[in-house]
Amino acid sequence: MAGVSEKCREYIIPVGEKQIFITPQILEVIHEYLHRPMGLEELAKKLGLETWEEAYEFIKRVPAWIMWMPINMWRMRLEKEGCLELFESSSETAGEA
Repeated sequence: MAGVSEKCREYIIPVGEKQIFITPQILEVIHEYLHRPMGLEELAKKLGLETWEEAYEFIKRVPAWIMWMPINMWRMRLEKEGCLELFESSSETAGEA
């Protein structure tokens, strides 16, 4: 991706052929997965992935410090680093449901 800063690249998780940007919306899905009963099949569907194996690979690759960060703090961090606009404008291609 042209024009993506090195800092913003840290928030892109490769899964198979896809790249998932950790937007505040994706972080909401991660929080939902962590805090309520949700199978990997459902997680895959919410993330726009093909299989539960891809969802498993995604969860394994998300850094724990991001996983447990409050969504508002995550949004502020992305804004401060100049990543929020990039992620939100690319959300249609990230496979969000």
